[in-house]
Amino acid sequence: MEASMRGREKQRRGGKQQQRLVAVAFSCSPRIRQKKKGKTRRRGRAGNSSWAHSTGSPVDDGPVRAQRGTKKTLPKAQQTEPNYSSPLPLLHGSFSSSSSPAAPSTSPGPAAAMLRLRSSARLLRKLCEASRPLVRGEVQRVPPPLPTMTRRLSGAASAARSTSLLHPLPGLDLPPCLPDQLARLPTRITTLPNGVRVASEDVPGPTACVGVFVASGSIHESPESTGATHLLEKLAFKDTAHRSHMQIVQEVEATGGNVGASASREQMVYSYDTLKAYIPQAVEVLLDSVRNPLFVQDEVDRQLALTREEVHAVQKNPEKFLQEVLNLVGYEGAIANPLIAPEEALGIINADIIRKFYHENFTADRVVLAASGVDHQQLLDVAEPLLSDWHKGSPMETPKSTYTGGDFRHKAESDMTHVALAFEVPGGWLKERDATIMTVIQTLMGGGGSFSSGGPGKGMHSRLYLRVLTKYHDVQSFSAFSNVYDSTGLFGIYLTTPPDFVAKAVDVAVQELIAIATPGQVTEVELTRAKNSTISSVLMNLESRVIVAEDIGRQLLTYGSRKPIDHFLQCMEELTLDDITAFAKMLLSSQPTMASYGDVDKVPPYEFVSKRFQRFR
Repeated sequence: MEASMRGREKQRRGGKQQQRLVAVAFSCSPRIRQKKKGKTRRRGRAGNSSWAHSTGSPVDDGPVRAQRGTKKTLPKAQQTEPNYSSPLPLLHGSFSSSSSPAAPSTSPGPAAAMLRLRSSARLLRKLCEASRPLVRGEVQRVPPPLPTMTRRLSGAASAARSTSLLHPLPGLDLPPCLPDQLARLPTRITTLPNGVRVASEDVPGPTACVGVFVASGSIHESPESTGATHLLEKLAFKDTAHRSHMQIVQEVEATGGNVGASASREQMVYSYDTLKAYIPQAVEVLLDSVRNPLFVQDEVDRQLALTREEVHAVQKNPEKFLQEVLNLVGYEGAIANPLIAPEEALGIINADIIRKFYHENFTADRVVLAASGVDHQQLLDVAEPLLSDWHKGSPMETPKSTYTGGDFRHKAESDMTHVALAFEVPGGWLKERDATIMTVIQTLMGGGGSFSSGGPGKGMHSRLYLRVLTKYHDVQSFSAFSNVYDSTGLFGIYLTTPPDFVAKAVDVAVQELIAIATPGQVTEVELTRAKNSTISSVLMNLESRVIVAEDIGRQLLTYGSRKPIDHFLQCMEELTLDDITAFAKMLLSSQPTMASYGDVDKVPPYEFVSKRFQRFR
């Protein structure tokens, strides 16, 4: 008895497994008629599949057509309605043994399922042969008639091929094509009677950017006003004589705009970008924030507290910390004034010191209002009444700085040792051709982090990446950098490596700098790639209205005019390998400036590194 029950259970499970196999076969089979071993399969009108032996004995639901064409109908007691509750209604009635208790379970076995799969493969093979191009000498065979659905798809494909997108559609008027090159609109500059310069470049589009650029920075600070530039950046867009900080925020949000301020060693920048329709409101809010700050002591105290936190954060950020220290160590004079306020200065500075520094340096003759995406006359109509009464200061000479070079080492608990090695770029931005060569050399050397990803557009083609990062796996980062000012600047290599490898990494940095200054080490292919990459980067940056406005303002403060972009692009195109070598030799002829952070005991001595460049002096 127990064995009989087990046999029935096994038979029941086997039947269900066969049903699943045949169901998969039916879902993949085309609508064709198959005959094999005396069996005939045919789809019913309701879409159900029916199986019958050659004797005509019924085994499932619905009318069945016998093999010899005689029509037989099942008795009503054996006719059952198909179960449509299943997600596969086409399979019910043919393989469901529970739909009719009188009908015996005669589900087809795996052989029938494989028959279906073979017939599907045969039809697919015939379709492929029909679409295959004829080989020379081959006789074309007439394919059998295709199923209805295949003929429909074939007709749709031929209709799509007859409508080509290479030719204009009939009755469709196309707009005229844009020219290959669009000339940039000129930069218009107007100087007001008090010395304020208003400049703009109109750019098509719905957005615009306007900014105020002031020739004032940390180089203009005295020992008493150290840190004033840093605090002015923090106090931007706060309370003014006409608006509270909350009102400024609400008005900026109402226009959907963005405001920002940034401070550097030589310039201060305040910017406002928004939709063109809101430019009058943007100019009014921007100039009110720059011209009429109150410097409320409570707000100053609040920003002093935030600045202390920022100073502590910078001291824990090796890259920012060393970039700031390089200027303090490598120069004597104005450039050596700290841009990030030191902690001792934060204990002295107050609202009165900031207000005095502001009135001495924010004068009309040192201010530029620059805009991108704005009509010049519209900008003048809005800005001139707000700028005409700005007081004009007394003439002031640019503070002097002298490059000396030097060494700085900050011992800190860190898993990595960070080293920056730099040299002077004499002339800075004022020597336009040298500054252009320096920019191309920075792209040529490139570099990055050991975990950089991407293609050549992310620097993997550069010399430092190919010659250092892919060769020395202990190096975490290795890249060229530059800090350039109006009349001087720094160019060098910044690296991060474990302490045990830092001596070797510094030696590799020295070798890479010397290779740039050695004739024959840089190939023409590398130079061409670097020039093209630099040109591409410059042009893509100038697609941004914010960058265009900044470029206008900074050039007016540095050169006194806006030089066309073609001027700099032509300089890059004319560069040769001899120009690269000559500039690199001049660069390495200055004393090096070194700054290190972390386990500095294993960093090579400054004198040893300096002697490696003795041949260039």
